[in-house]
Formats: sequence, structure tokens, C-alpha cells
Amino acid sequence: MKMIMNNILKALLLLILFSHTGCSPAYVLQAAAGQYRLMNHSIPVAEALQKDSLTPDQKEKLRLTALIKQFGEQELGLKQTGNYQTVYLESNKNPLYVVSAAPKDKLAHKTWWFPVVGHVPYLSYFDLKKARIKKEKLFKKDLDVIIGTADAYSTLGWFQDPVTLNLLNDSTVDLVETILHELTHTTLYVKGQGEFNESLAMLVGREGARLFLETHFGPDHPLSLEARHILEDQRLFSAFLDDLLTRLEILYNGPLAYTEKVNQRERIFKQALDDFSRMKTCFKTDQFTYFGHEDLNNAYLLAIGLYHRYFPAFEKLLQQKNGSLAETILYFRTLAKEKKDLIAALTELTR
Repeated sequence: MKMIMNNILKALLLLILFSHTGCSPAYVLQAAAGQYRLMNHSIPVAEALQKDSLTPDQKEKLRLTALIKQFGEQELGLKQTGNYQTVYLESNKNPLYVVSAAPKDKLAHKTWWFPVVGHVPYLSYFDLKKARIKKEKLFKKDLDVIIGTADAYSTLGWFQDPVTLNLLNDSTVDLVETILHELTHTTLYVKGQGEFNESLAMLVGREGARLFLETHFGPDHPLSLEARHILEDQRLFSAFLDDLLTRLEILYNGPLAYTEKVNQRERIFKQALDDFSRMKTCFKTDQFTYFGHEDLNNAYLLAIGLYHRYFPAFEKLLQQKNGSLAETILYFRTLAKEKKDLIAALTELTR
């Protein structure tokens, strides 16, 4: 009963926080209800491991989660939290649907303001129907709009985040990346700077996964090799994406009228898909095979760019910090107190 009451109080706190945003009451209610359901229906990991509903592979990954968290906290400088001590087994679907939008003639995120996190370039829904309704409303405003999914999310230390069943169905490498990625958000999250927050979490997730797997399984293990191959593919994809976004920025910043810009961008999109088709034969993993499965638009590319455009710059800074993720995080914590735009500061530092 005490746990249930604590969860009710936390959900009410979430409701109060979100009631001070510019979002509708319906959005606030679905966010609070979804978070409450996740918290209240999660069970301790030890209890889940006794259930016959989990396969041996899922149980092995659930046990591994504690080791990943411990490695992140002890070796990578991530914040110690009570996260991932419970597991949500009610659904194996990704927990969130994410709506993103952007103007058709500009690479600029539509953002929404929330307490604690500031402006964010997406809205998150626990219900696909509600996400689709929001997409239609934004589409009627002549915006590019997409709905994506999130494998996991962080409540930034406000709540104890559970392991979700979909993570136990992912590959081991993806599980390690995701846990370290989300713990990075809990460790350092700069208000209103989505590209910085997601790029840093990508760096810690991917490089941290390599380090964990090499330490836990050995450098020659197939999982360690997969993690290194993912990093190689990441560098290729980031370079491709940056080139594409740069070409669009040149078009959108030019003197053409709105209609002509929208027409011209379709040619750039087609060329990008042709280039990607040739480039993907160089990939060693399937991490980026999703690209182009949906029609390209600004919202789609910006959503991907949040995570992948600036990876090379973050990796270069990591090299300057002797490959230490802990030192890199500490450096950014200090830099965040001095600079308002961390991506611009990083770009200047790594030229």
C-alpha cells in the first residue's frame, strides 16, 4: 500500500508540473496516467526473475541490466540512481510514441516548453491514437510531421525508471546502449538543448557499450565486435547526414520563394536516398537500415539529427579527454555553466 500511495503522489506531482505548460489538459492527463501505469505495474527485478513468462534469454538480459548500471556508475561517471531495479512486464511494445514537427522551408524544430527540461523538440504519448490526433493537428498548420517510437525514456531522476519488456527483446548490444544512454540523461541534462543532450547520450551509450562488452565478455567476443562495428557505421552515417542537412540549410537560407524551396528540396531528398542506397553496402550492421523507410521531410531529418549529426564532434572531444567518458561528462558539466549554446561551443572547440 505504501508503494502504491508513493506512486500516486508522484503521478500527482507530474500532473502539477505539467499543468504549468502550454500543453492541453488532455496531453497532461495522458502523460500523468501513462507514467503512473508504468510505475504502479512494475515489479522488483528479483520477482520478475521467478516468473515463467520470461524466457531464459530475457532473464539473462534482465540480470545483465544491473551489471550495466553498475559499470556506468563506477567506470563512466554516471549518477547513482534507483533506476532499473524494477521491470514493467505488461506490454512488449515500445513505451512511447514521439511526435516531431518542423516548417517545410526551414531546418528548425517546433518546440514545446516544460518545467525542468525547458523547450523540447517533441511531444511524447503513451497512446498511438492520441499521437496521431496531434500529428493531424500539426499537419493542418502546414508543418512537416512524423511519429516515431522510443525504446526507453528517462524521467531525469524524478522517478525510478523501470526496465521495460521491449528492452529485453532487443539485442544485447542495444540493451547496453539504451541503459547507458538513459542514465546519461539522468547524470547531465541541459535545459532546452535537445541536440546536446541526445548527442552526449549517444556518445556515452555507444562508446560505453563497447567498453562494457569488452570488459564483461572480452575484446574478441562477437558482441564486442558488433559494438565496434556499430561505431564505424555511426561515423559513416553521421557524415552522410551532416552533408544532407548542410545542403538543405544552403537551400533554405537562400533567396528562393517558399514554393520553390519546397520543390527544390524534393530533388535533394531523392539524391540523398540514391546516395544512401550506395553507401549502405558499406555498413557492417543493420543500425541504420531504417533510413528512408518513411518519406523524407524536415521533421524526420531533424529528429534523426538530434542523435546523430554531431556524433563526430563529440567523439573528437572524447579523444581530447584521453578516451575517458567520465572526464568528458565532467568537462561538459563545467562548460554548461559557461556557455549558452553547447553545440556551437563544441563545434568551435573541435574544428
